[in-house]
Amino acid sequence: MTSASRLRRGGIAVVLAAVLAVALTVSLSVGLLTTRASAAPELPPVTPEQLVASVVAAEPVALAGTVAVDNRLGLPAVPGLPSDGLTDGTSTARVWSDGKGDGRLAVPSDDGERTYVRDGATTWAYDSTDRTATRFPSRGHAPDADAAKDPAEVARTVVARLSATSVLRVDGTTEVAGRPAYTLVLAPKPGERTVLREVRAAVDAQTRTPLELTVLGAGTDPVLRIGFDDVTFGPQDPALFTFTPPPGATVRDGTAGTVKQPGPGIRPGPGSPGSTPARAAAPTVVGEGWDTVVIGRVPQRSGDGQGPDLSALGTPVSGPWGAGREITTNAGSVILADDGRVAAGAVGPDVLGEALAR
Repeated sequence: MTSASRLRRGGIAVVLAAVLAVALTVSLSVGLLTTRASAAPELPPVTPEQLVASVVAAEPVALAGTVAVDNRLGLPAVPGLPSDGLTDGTSTARVWSDGKGDGRLAVPSDDGERTYVRDGATTWAYDSTDRTATRFPSRGHAPDADAAKDPAEVARTVVARLSATSVLRVDGTTEVAGRPAYTLVLAPKPGERTVLREVRAAVDAQTRTPLELTVLGAGTDPVLRIGFDDVTFGPQDPALFTFTPPPGATVRDGTAGTVKQPGPGIRPGPGSPGSTPARAAAPTVVGEGWDTVVIGRVPQRSGDGQGPDLSALGTPVSGPWGAGREITTNAGSVILADDGRVAAGAVGPDVLGEALAR
Protein backbone atom coordinates (compact mmCIF):
# COMPACT_ATOMS: atom_id res chain seq x y z
CA MET A 1 0.00 0.00 0.00
CA THR A 2 1.38 3.45 -0.86
CA SER A 3 1.74 6.13 1.78
CA ALA A 4 -0.88 8.27 0.05
CA SER A 5 -3.46 5.52 0.11
CA ARG A 6 -2.58 4.80 3.75
CA LEU A 7 -3.29 8.44 4.61
CA ARG A 8 -6.63 8.22 2.85
CA ARG A 9 -7.29 5.05 4.79
CA GLY A 10 -6.47 6.92 8.00
CA GLY A 11 -9.12 9.54 7.22
CA ILE A 12 -11.75 6.86 6.73
CA ALA A 13 -10.63 5.04 9.85
CA VAL A 14 -11.26 8.13 11.93
CA VAL A 15 -14.78 8.30 10.49
CA LEU A 16 -15.67 4.61 10.51
CA ALA A 17 -13.33 2.62 12.73
CA ALA A 18 -13.39 5.26 15.47
CA VAL A 19 -17.10 6.12 15.36
CA LEU A 20 -17.33 5.93 19.10
CA ALA A 21 -14.13 7.83 19.71
CA VAL A 22 -15.22 10.58 17.33
CA ALA A 23 -18.68 10.77 18.86
CA LEU A 24 -17.24 11.24 22.32
CA THR A 25 -14.65 13.67 20.88
CA VAL A 26 -11.81 11.39 21.80
CA SER A 27 -10.80 12.44 17.97
CA LEU A 28 -10.87 7.71 19.63
CA SER A 29 -9.24 -2.82 22.35
CA VAL A 30 -8.60 -8.83 24.29
CA GLY A 31 -10.97 -10.58 26.59
CA LEU A 32 -14.08 -8.43 26.10
CA LEU A 33 -16.63 -11.03 27.06
CA THR A 34 -14.81 -12.15 30.17
CA THR A 35 -13.70 -10.15 33.17
CA ARG A 36 -10.06 -9.70 34.04
CA ALA A 37 -10.83 -8.41 37.53
CA SER A 38 -10.02 -10.44 40.62
CA ALA A 39 -11.54 -10.14 44.10
CA ALA A 40 -12.66 -6.60 44.85
CA PRO A 41 -10.00 -4.83 46.94
CA GLU A 42 -10.96 -2.82 50.02
CA LEU A 43 -10.53 0.90 49.37
CA PRO A 44 -11.62 4.07 51.18
CA PRO A 45 -15.14 5.16 50.15
CA VAL A 46 -15.41 7.90 47.54
CA THR A 47 -18.40 9.66 45.99
CA PRO A 48 -18.88 9.70 42.21
CA GLU A 49 -18.36 13.46 42.16
CA GLN A 50 -15.11 13.16 44.10
CA LEU A 51 -13.88 10.41 41.79
CA VAL A 52 -14.67 12.38 38.63
CA ALA A 53 -13.00 15.48 40.04
CA SER A 54 -9.89 13.53 40.97
CA VAL A 55 -9.65 11.95 37.50
CA VAL A 56 -9.97 15.32 35.76
CA ALA A 57 -7.55 17.07 38.14
CA ALA A 58 -4.94 14.31 38.32
CA GLU A 59 -1.60 15.07 36.73
CA PRO A 60 -0.62 12.52 34.06
CA VAL A 61 2.07 10.16 35.27
CA ALA A 62 4.91 8.43 33.49
CA LEU A 63 4.08 4.82 32.66
CA ALA A 64 4.63 1.86 30.37
CA GLY A 65 2.16 -0.91 29.66
CA THR A 66 0.55 -3.42 27.36
CA VAL A 67 -2.89 -2.42 26.11
CA ALA A 68 -5.63 -4.83 25.01
CA VAL A 69 -8.47 -3.65 22.78
CA ASP A 70 -11.63 -5.52 21.84
CA ASN A 71 -13.77 -3.87 19.19
CA ARG A 72 -17.37 -5.06 18.83
CA LEU A 73 -18.66 -1.85 17.25
CA GLY A 74 -20.12 -3.68 14.25
CA LEU A 75 -18.39 -1.54 11.62
CA PRO A 76 -18.73 -2.49 7.96
CA ALA A 77 -15.83 -3.52 5.76
CA VAL A 78 -14.79 -0.74 3.39
CA PRO A 79 -14.15 -1.89 -0.21
CA GLY A 80 -10.60 -1.11 -1.24
CA LEU A 81 -9.27 -0.91 2.29
CA PRO A 82 -7.56 -3.54 4.46
CA SER A 83 -9.82 -4.80 7.25
CA ASP A 84 -7.31 -4.41 10.06
CA GLY A 85 -8.37 -1.68 12.45
CA LEU A 86 -11.82 -1.43 10.85
CA THR A 87 -13.77 -4.61 11.46
CA ASP A 88 -14.56 -6.27 14.78
CA GLY A 89 -11.77 -8.08 16.55
CA THR A 90 -9.03 -7.87 19.13
CA SER A 91 -5.65 -6.21 19.11
CA THR A 92 -2.83 -5.29 21.43
CA ALA A 93 -0.33 -2.46 21.65
CA ARG A 94 2.49 -1.17 23.82
CA VAL A 95 2.22 2.34 25.21
CA TRP A 96 4.69 4.62 26.99
CA SER A 97 4.15 8.08 28.48
CA ASP A 98 6.61 10.50 30.05
CA GLY A 99 3.83 12.11 32.12
CA LYS A 100 4.57 15.50 30.53
CA GLY A 101 2.68 15.22 27.26
CA ASP A 102 4.99 13.08 25.15
CA GLY A 103 4.29 9.42 24.42
CA ARG A 104 4.94 6.41 22.27
CA LEU A 105 2.59 3.74 20.88
CA ALA A 106 3.66 0.54 19.10
CA VAL A 107 0.98 -1.49 17.28
CA PRO A 108 1.99 -4.86 15.78
CA SER A 109 0.68 -5.72 12.32
CA ASP A 110 0.77 -8.91 10.27
CA ASP A 111 3.93 -7.87 8.45
CA GLY A 112 5.54 -5.26 10.69
CA GLU A 113 4.70 -2.58 13.19
CA ARG A 114 3.10 0.85 13.22
CA THR A 115 4.76 3.27 15.63
CA TYR A 116 3.47 6.64 16.84
CA VAL A 117 5.73 9.02 18.73
CA ARG A 118 4.55 12.32 20.19
CA ASP A 119 7.69 14.42 20.42
CA GLY A 120 6.87 17.94 21.61
CA ALA A 121 5.12 19.81 18.79
CA THR A 122 5.27 16.87 16.38
CA THR A 123 3.65 13.46 16.22
CA TRP A 124 5.37 10.90 14.00
CA ALA A 125 3.57 7.92 12.47
CA TYR A 126 5.94 5.29 11.10
CA ASP A 127 4.98 2.11 9.25
CA SER A 128 7.78 -0.43 9.07
CA THR A 129 6.03 -2.28 6.23
CA ASP A 130 6.53 0.40 3.59
CA ARG A 131 9.10 2.40 5.58
CA THR A 132 6.99 5.55 5.50
CA ALA A 133 7.21 8.22 8.21
CA THR A 134 4.48 10.86 8.39
CA ARG A 135 4.61 13.87 10.69
CA PHE A 136 1.66 15.75 12.12
CA PRO A 137 1.18 18.58 14.59
CA SER A 138 0.79 16.88 17.98
CA ARG A 139 -2.13 18.78 19.44
CA GLY A 140 -5.61 18.15 18.16
CA HIS A 141 -4.67 15.59 15.53
CA ALA A 142 -5.07 11.82 15.52
CA PRO A 143 -3.16 10.49 12.48
CA ASP A 144 -4.88 7.09 12.58
CA ALA A 145 -7.46 5.13 14.53
CA ASP A 146 -4.53 3.28 16.13
CA ALA A 147 -3.62 6.46 17.97
CA ALA A 148 -6.70 6.09 20.20
CA LYS A 149 -5.24 3.09 22.05
CA ASP A 150 -4.03 4.79 25.22
CA PRO A 151 -6.64 3.82 27.84
CA ALA A 152 -5.59 6.54 30.28
CA GLU A 153 -5.81 9.35 27.74
CA VAL A 154 -9.01 8.14 26.09
CA ALA A 155 -10.84 7.45 29.36
CA ARG A 156 -9.75 10.72 30.97
CA THR A 157 -11.14 12.64 27.98
CA VAL A 158 -14.40 10.68 28.02
CA VAL A 159 -14.93 11.24 31.76
CA ALA A 160 -14.24 14.96 31.46
CA ARG A 161 -16.59 15.47 28.53
CA LEU A 162 -19.46 13.22 29.58
CA SER A 163 -19.68 13.84 33.32
CA ALA A 164 -21.90 16.94 33.04
CA THR A 165 -24.55 15.06 31.04
CA SER A 166 -24.32 11.79 32.96
CA VAL A 167 -25.81 10.09 35.97
CA LEU A 168 -22.75 9.08 37.99
CA ARG A 169 -22.15 6.24 40.40
CA VAL A 170 -19.28 4.25 41.88
CA ASP A 171 -19.93 0.55 41.34
CA GLY A 172 -17.56 -0.83 43.95
CA THR A 173 -13.91 -1.67 43.40
CA THR A 174 -11.96 -3.92 41.06
CA GLU A 175 -8.42 -4.84 40.08
CA VAL A 176 -6.91 -4.16 36.66
CA ALA A 177 -3.37 -5.17 35.70
CA GLY A 178 -2.68 -5.94 39.35
CA ARG A 179 -3.72 -2.44 40.46
CA PRO A 180 -6.62 -1.74 42.87
CA ALA A 181 -9.16 0.54 41.23
CA TYR A 182 -12.57 2.14 41.66
CA THR A 183 -15.27 1.44 39.06
CA LEU A 184 -16.79 4.71 37.86
CA VAL A 185 -20.02 4.39 35.87
CA LEU A 186 -21.38 7.14 33.61
CA ALA A 187 -24.89 6.69 32.22
CA PRO A 188 -26.70 9.25 30.02
CA LYS A 189 -29.15 11.52 31.79
CA PRO A 190 -32.84 11.26 30.78
CA GLY A 191 -33.34 13.13 27.55
CA GLU A 192 -29.97 12.24 26.05
CA ARG A 193 -30.53 10.59 22.68
CA THR A 194 -27.45 8.40 22.54
CA VAL A 195 -27.71 4.72 21.63
CA LEU A 196 -25.20 3.87 24.36
CA ARG A 197 -26.26 2.59 27.78
CA GLU A 198 -23.25 3.42 29.90
CA VAL A 199 -19.49 3.83 30.06
CA ARG A 200 -17.46 2.18 32.84
CA ALA A 201 -13.99 3.38 33.78
CA ALA A 202 -11.65 1.55 36.16
CA VAL A 203 -9.72 4.30 37.97
CA ASP A 204 -6.41 3.53 39.67
CA ALA A 205 -6.85 4.13 43.39
CA GLN A 206 -3.41 5.67 43.88
CA THR A 207 -2.72 7.77 40.78
CA ARG A 208 -6.33 8.30 39.60
CA THR A 209 -5.20 7.15 36.17
CA PRO A 210 -7.94 5.37 34.20
CA LEU A 211 -6.78 1.81 33.62
CA GLU A 212 -9.68 0.48 31.57
CA LEU A 213 -12.66 1.81 29.63
CA THR A 214 -15.69 -0.32 28.77
CA VAL A 215 -18.56 0.91 26.60
CA LEU A 216 -21.99 -0.73 26.73
CA GLY A 217 -24.62 -0.35 24.04
CA ALA A 218 -28.20 -1.56 24.00
CA GLY A 219 -27.23 -5.22 24.44
CA THR A 220 -25.71 -7.01 27.41
CA ASP A 221 -22.20 -7.36 25.98
CA PRO A 222 -19.76 -4.43 25.72
CA VAL A 223 -19.25 -2.92 22.28
CA LEU A 224 -15.75 -1.67 23.07
CA ARG A 225 -13.19 -2.36 25.75
CA ILE A 226 -9.74 -0.88 26.02
CA GLY A 227 -7.49 -1.38 29.01
CA PHE A 228 -4.11 -2.31 30.39
CA ASP A 229 -3.12 -5.95 30.69
CA ASP A 230 -0.01 -4.82 32.53
CA VAL A 231 1.22 -1.38 33.57
CA THR A 232 4.23 0.03 35.40
CA PHE A 233 4.31 3.58 36.74
CA GLY A 234 7.59 5.47 36.90
CA PRO A 235 10.14 7.39 34.80
CA GLN A 236 10.73 6.14 31.26
CA ASP A 237 13.78 6.34 28.99
CA PRO A 238 13.66 9.80 27.29
CA ALA A 239 14.88 8.19 24.06
CA LEU A 240 11.43 6.59 23.69
CA PHE A 241 9.92 10.01 23.02
CA THR A 242 12.11 11.10 20.14
CA PHE A 243 11.94 9.87 16.57
CA THR A 244 14.37 10.06 13.67
CA PRO A 245 13.27 8.54 10.36
CA PRO A 246 15.47 5.56 9.47
CA PRO A 247 17.86 5.96 6.52
CA GLY A 248 16.00 5.45 3.26
CA ALA A 249 12.57 6.12 4.75
CA THR A 250 9.96 8.14 2.88
CA VAL A 251 9.03 11.23 4.90
CA ARG A 252 5.74 13.03 4.45
CA ASP A 253 4.00 16.00 6.00
CA GLY A 254 0.58 14.80 7.09
CA THR A 255 -0.89 18.27 7.62
CA ALA A 256 -0.69 19.88 4.21
CA GLY A 257 -0.10 16.71 2.20
CA THR A 258 3.23 17.96 0.88
CA VAL A 259 6.61 16.29 0.90
CA LYS A 260 9.42 18.08 2.73
CA GLN A 261 12.83 18.41 1.16
CA PRO A 262 14.64 15.15 1.94
CA GLY A 263 17.56 15.12 4.32
CA PRO A 264 20.54 12.78 4.12
CA GLY A 265 19.44 9.19 3.75
CA ILE A 266 15.77 10.14 3.21
CA ARG A 267 14.08 9.61 -0.11
CA PRO A 268 11.08 11.82 -0.97
CA GLY A 269 7.72 10.38 -1.84
CA PRO A 270 5.74 11.22 -4.97
CA GLY A 271 4.60 14.81 -5.31
CA SER A 272 6.04 18.29 -5.53
CA PRO A 273 8.09 19.40 -2.51
CA GLY A 274 7.18 23.02 -3.21
CA SER A 275 3.43 22.55 -3.45
CA THR A 276 1.12 23.86 -0.72
CA PRO A 277 -2.33 22.26 -1.06
CA ALA A 278 -5.10 23.72 1.07
CA ARG A 279 -5.37 22.28 4.54
CA ALA A 280 -8.51 20.24 5.28
CA ALA A 281 -11.10 22.11 7.29
CA ALA A 282 -11.48 21.16 10.94
CA PRO A 283 -14.57 19.06 11.74
CA THR A 284 -17.66 20.82 13.07
CA VAL A 285 -19.00 19.67 16.45
CA VAL A 286 -22.77 19.86 16.99
CA GLY A 287 -24.29 19.24 20.43
CA GLU A 288 -22.50 18.13 23.56
CA GLY A 289 -22.01 15.16 25.83
CA TRP A 290 -23.55 11.88 24.75
CA ASP A 291 -25.42 13.49 21.84
CA THR A 292 -22.33 15.02 20.23
CA VAL A 293 -22.24 14.81 16.43
CA VAL A 294 -19.04 15.45 14.49
CA ILE A 295 -19.38 16.65 10.89
CA GLY A 296 -16.46 16.57 8.48
CA ARG A 297 -15.68 15.56 4.93
CA VAL A 298 -14.84 12.14 3.47
CA PRO A 299 -11.69 11.91 1.32
CA GLN A 300 -12.99 11.78 -2.24
CA ARG A 301 -12.21 8.91 -4.61
CA SER A 302 -9.79 10.14 -7.25
CA GLY A 303 -10.57 10.12 -10.96
CA ASP A 304 -8.15 7.25 -11.56
CA GLY A 305 -10.06 5.06 -9.10
CA GLN A 306 -7.60 5.42 -6.26
CA GLY A 307 -8.93 5.54 -2.71
CA PRO A 308 -11.75 3.74 -0.93
CA ASP A 309 -15.04 3.12 -2.70
CA LEU A 310 -17.82 4.13 -0.29
CA SER A 311 -20.68 3.99 -2.79
CA ALA A 312 -21.87 0.55 -1.66
CA LEU A 313 -21.76 1.19 2.09
CA GLY A 314 -24.95 1.43 4.12
CA THR A 315 -28.44 2.11 2.83
CA PRO A 316 -29.83 5.10 0.90
CA VAL A 317 -31.27 7.88 3.05
CA SER A 318 -32.46 11.44 2.47
CA GLY A 319 -33.82 14.40 4.40
CA PRO A 320 -33.85 18.21 4.55
CA TRP A 321 -30.05 18.05 4.65
CA GLY A 322 -29.84 16.25 1.27
CA ALA A 323 -29.23 12.62 0.31
CA GLY A 324 -26.60 10.01 1.03
CA ARG A 325 -26.06 6.66 2.72
CA GLU A 326 -26.66 5.64 6.32
CA ILE A 327 -24.45 3.23 8.29
CA THR A 328 -25.66 1.89 11.62
CA THR A 329 -23.28 0.27 14.13
CA ASN A 330 -23.53 -1.13 17.65
CA ALA A 331 -22.26 2.17 19.04
CA GLY A 332 -23.89 4.79 16.85
CA SER A 333 -24.32 5.73 13.23
CA VAL A 334 -22.73 7.52 10.30
CA ILE A 335 -24.26 9.40 7.38
CA LEU A 336 -22.16 9.77 4.22
CA ALA A 337 -23.82 12.63 2.34
CA ASP A 338 -23.61 12.78 -1.44
CA ASP A 339 -22.08 16.26 -1.19
CA GLY A 340 -19.02 14.83 0.62
CA ARG A 341 -20.04 15.63 4.18
CA VAL A 342 -19.95 12.93 6.83
CA ALA A 343 -21.71 13.01 10.19
CA ALA A 344 -20.87 10.54 12.97
CA GLY A 345 -21.99 10.08 16.54
CA ALA A 346 -23.07 7.67 19.26
CA VAL A 347 -26.66 8.50 18.26
CA GLY A 348 -29.30 7.38 15.79
CA PRO A 349 -29.47 8.57 12.19
CA ASP A 350 -32.28 11.02 13.02
CA VAL A 351 -29.95 13.01 15.29
CA LEU A 352 -27.28 13.01 12.58
CA GLY A 353 -29.80 14.30 10.06
CA GLU A 354 -30.78 17.16 12.36
CA ALA A 355 -27.14 18.10 12.79
CA LEU A 356 -26.52 18.06 9.01
CA ALA A 357 -29.58 20.24 8.43
CA ARG A 358 -28.30 23.03 10.70
